[in-house]
Amino acid sequence: MRVLVSGGAGFIGSHVVEALLRADHQVWVVDSLKSGRAEFVPPAANFVLGDIRHPQRWSPLVPQVDVVIHLAAQVSVPDGEAEPLEDGSTNLMGTLKMLDWAKGQGAREFRFASSAAVYGVPAYLPLDESAALAPLAFYGMHKQAAEWDVRHFCELNRMSGVVLRLANVYGPRQRDEGEGAVVAAFATALGSSQMPVLHGDGGQSRDFIFVEDVARAFVTGIGEQSGGLTLNIGTGKATTVLALWQQLARIAGSNPETVRFGPARPGDIRHSLLDVRAAEETLQFRAEVELSEGLAKTYAYFSAQPR
Repeated sequence: MRVLVSGGAGFIGSHVVEALLRADHQVWVVDSLKSGRAEFVPPAANFVLGDIRHPQRWSPLVPQVDVVIHLAAQVSVPDGEAEPLEDGSTNLMGTLKMLDWAKGQGAREFRFASSAAVYGVPAYLPLDESAALAPLAFYGMHKQAAEWDVRHFCELNRMSGVVLRLANVYGPRQRDEGEGAVVAAFATALGSSQMPVLHGDGGQSRDFIFVEDVARAFVTGIGEQSGGLTLNIGTGKATTVLALWQQLARIAGSNPETVRFGPARPGDIRHSLLDVRAAEETLQFRAEVELSEGLAKTYAYFSAQPR
């Protein structure tokens, strides 16, 4: 199949492109390179420089595609709070632009990267897809609104809409900023022989999923869905930030007990964990990479980067 990946030069997007190519799909990447990097795009993919908010400028360079995987986004929660118009322009209006472009292409499926941030403070754990949505920041609010747009637009236009709510994704190529970038921040610090600051007591827990597993989720069953889906994508396992640091420090050969604690971040959610049974039942998707393996691969990548 012909697949377009918006944001395909980014952290998650470049891994999705690789997974698509391994499955013998033809891939086009559209990326503004505001946060992505051209060298992350495999040579076998077709790269087009462009902004998702202005598809008319790059559309002539892309042939008709069967599926759109929409990953391009503004991913920094603090930046979204500081510049909500920019966040909304990219994460909400950019999604609508891509939906309209997919319709014009005659695409039969639209896959959208949402976030566990749409849940806000959980009323219970683990969170299933029916849990109340109460995002705390513009980033999550715009992701929630974009989810509604995807579902409604696809229903109106007889296009299969697949919304994947991602847990805390980590792995090679991640920037050490943005939503859920604690692993990248720790790995970068360890690779530079620095000591990171743990906000609060480090007892906050998250569902950490390796980026290659996430890429596989986006590719699993692609083009085969007949109706709309909204699915959590995670491991179903919680790890505290302190335990994460200790495990990564051991991998790096550093003292896991050497750590600095700083003030808790305002509005930081204490615990988050996703119920992933629906993805297992519907897509037959299950995360396969254990945290220890994923952290080792991530540290190896960051420690090899030039300083």
